[in-house]
Amino acid sequence: MTAEPVTSRLAPSFLPTTAVLEMTYRCNHACLFCSCPWFAQGNGFDVREEMTADEWKALIRKLCRLGANNFAFTGGEPLLKDGLTDIVAGAAACTTEFIESENGALVSRHGPPKLYLLSNGKAMSQEILDLCKKYEMNLSLSLPGLATFAEHTAGGDPQNVLQWFRRAHKLGVTTTVGVTVTRRNLHELYETIAEALLAGADTLLMNRFLPGGRGIRYAKDLSLDRAGITKMLDIAEDVLRTANRYGSVGTELPKCVVDESRYERLKVGTRCSAALSFFVVDPSGYVRACNHSPVRLQHVSEIEKVKDHPYWRRFVKKDYLPAQCAGCKAIGACDGGCREAAHIVGGEVDSPDPVLMSAATA
Repeated sequence: MTAEPVTSRLAPSFLPTTAVLEMTYRCNHACLFCSCPWFAQGNGFDVREEMTADEWKALIRKLCRLGANNFAFTGGEPLLKDGLTDIVAGAAACTTEFIESENGALVSRHGPPKLYLLSNGKAMSQEILDLCKKYEMNLSLSLPGLATFAEHTAGGDPQNVLQWFRRAHKLGVTTTVGVTVTRRNLHELYETIAEALLAGADTLLMNRFLPGGRGIRYAKDLSLDRAGITKMLDIAEDVLRTANRYGSVGTELPKCVVDESRYERLKVGTRCSAALSFFVVDPSGYVRACNHSPVRLQHVSEIEKVKDHPYWRRFVKKDYLPAQCAGCKAIGACDGGCREAAHIVGGEVDSPDPVLMSAATA
């Protein structure tokens, strides 16, 4: 079918095009930096009955009809989800619409959604690797350090992750190394990224540690200050330039903390994408604006009601800037850092980003 050029187009629904699907609450690691809200103590985010594989497949078909065309399977640890291979196969069999810019015009095309699998690698198998190959699914594996890997994951082996990068590279599976940077592993960040790229990882997705989930208990010990964040970005840019690779920072940073124009190989964002570019469905089928968020909005059985939820609307309208950002020249190009981390630490979604709070109290 020939792509149809269009000059204007209404989105199929209010939903962003990327859906982050949290397959299960279960995990086979106990990472100190984990931000999954169900691992936090006393925040009221209870563990509920998980959706079945058939329910997930039905939901993905529905989301495709509503305009979603990117699905990221995560958790918890998604490889522990019963029926994951069937869920992935069902997603790959769907058809969704992609609306893209081509030669100054919008072009509509239909095809299977793009699939992403985010894992800690502990339960990886050749079957899963073959699944990634079959459906051209990007495989992202977490590598939070080398010498500090076991410490950060509460028992784990970085060599297991690296060997899966090597096997994926040999098979032609596109991979991403996910690195959460903390105060404890910053000293070995260069070696961590370099080892992953040498093993065959194609790209880097890097995040600074953000308090949330289990990580709230370790926030003081793991959080980076401004100097640490700058060092993190400079190291990543250096490795990527040397390796002739590219990467990105997964969570936004305040412009007063980072000059993103300094980085050519590393994409650094200052705008929040929650509820605009992506949304989350938790293991029990509840929509959240962001994977860091402990706020359940609506069950997917009534997903149309999400657009009227006051919390969702704050993200859509970007009605969450901290008071200290008023009058800043960067307003319009900066959201004051991570809004959900600010909410968790400061108590309100318009609280200052944790790195700015730590600077204010220093």
